[in-house]
Amino acid sequence: MTATTQTLDDLLRPGHARDNVGAWRWSVRRHLVPVRDRLLRDHPDRREAWLSARAARTLRERDELLARLNSLASQVLVAANLADLDDVADRLSRLLVDIAHHHQRVHDLAWDDVELEIGGSE
Repeated sequence: MTATTQTLDDLLRPGHARDNVGAWRWSVRRHLVPVRDRLLRDHPDRREAWLSARAARTLRERDELLARLNSLASQVLVAANLADLDDVADRLSRLLVDIAHHHQRVHDLAWDDVELEIGGSE
């Protein structure tokens, strides 16, 4: 996921030049597509009963992240001035952090499932 978001994260940095606002907007939108695709693709598979609540939580969290991503993607195009763009860029940066945390939870869930299958649990 880091490779997917690194260029987008660079575009969202406060010091990044936004001389050509239109090009910046479309570049951000273009870099949001793989992030959205990755969120849609990564989801927990079947789980044991003790993992099902955590799996349901990750699915709800993913849906919330997708809703935020879709909302912010449209706001990138309609932000009226540079202050609004900076606000959207800040919220997108926070969203990227939240997505990274979500992916870590999904991976932790997968490892807990593997640990259970090979008998690593007490």
